[in-house]
Amino acid sequence: MGRGRYYLGRVLKLGNLNRERLTEAIQEPKTISVGKFQWTFTDMLDKTNETEGYIFARLAKYSQEGHMTIVDTDTNSQKDAVTENLLVASSPFVYLPEFSGIAYLHVWHGIEENVFRRRFKNLIEEAFNKFFINCEIEPIADYRAFISKLQAIEEISEIHAKVYPPNPLFGDLWKDLNEYIKSRNATEVQIVEKSTDEDGLSTDLVNLINAIVKKNIDKAERPASLADAALLMAADGYGTGKVIGVTKDENVVIRTADTQKSFLFDKEPKGSKLAVEAQRQFAKVSAERDMKH
Repeated sequence: MGRGRYYLGRVLKLGNLNRERLTEAIQEPKTISVGKFQWTFTDMLDKTNETEGYIFARLAKYSQEGHMTIVDTDTNSQKDAVTENLLVASSPFVYLPEFSGIAYLHVWHGIEENVFRRRFKNLIEEAFNKFFINCEIEPIADYRAFISKLQAIEEISEIHAKVYPPNPLFGDLWKDLNEYIKSRNATEVQIVEKSTDEDGLSTDLVNLINAIVKKNIDKAERPASLADAALLMAADGYGTGKVIGVTKDENVVIRTADTQKSFLFDKEPKGSKLAVEAQRQFAKVSAERDMKH
């Protein structure tokens, strides 16, 4: 059995979307058409009532009319045959409500990582005719890869972040920002900082992420500044963020989504086994980043 790469993200439930509606949208899926292909959810398994609950399903891409080669035993020849609803690609995934987390398979030349996120969003929203429902999958950044890119920047000139209220977990280093969002009853906060100074922005991002990676998070200065906290929040899967800077006289853009956490697992997994591995991966992320309920 082959192995494939599964990516980690947070499922952001915005508007009137909640866990029950999300489950309903996967359990009783709509079908959408994009170009010449149709998309839907299949093989849904709802285990959310268990202690470490999960939902397992597959995102299916298929063609309403497909061509396949068959063997004609009467003439001992190969022939082209037409079949309905021919499966083109399938991406297994598991959703863990405890972490608002999702782990999904990147299928080369079929359902790439960014395509999965878009189609998942489309299907969830279409289930309720897009009526006050918004669903996003935001990548969880790999801090080790992220900081290696940040350390190469000689000066940071811009920090951009768009973040959403976390549920149910929050990171200790951006606790104050989380409280601010709640106090404002905001569904989205955007933060932009720019500097034209030759030394760039004064930011503690590298030190903060280094503290996380080296397990010295208790020694990190709290609270993190507003822009730094927002970028950390985005990197933890609760939004999008980017850093713009200069390296060797060249402008560089580093996005939190560019360094997504992932792991290798069976391409054709049992739902229960994929859920166990995804649970382990998300628990590791939460422990590393000192995330709490």
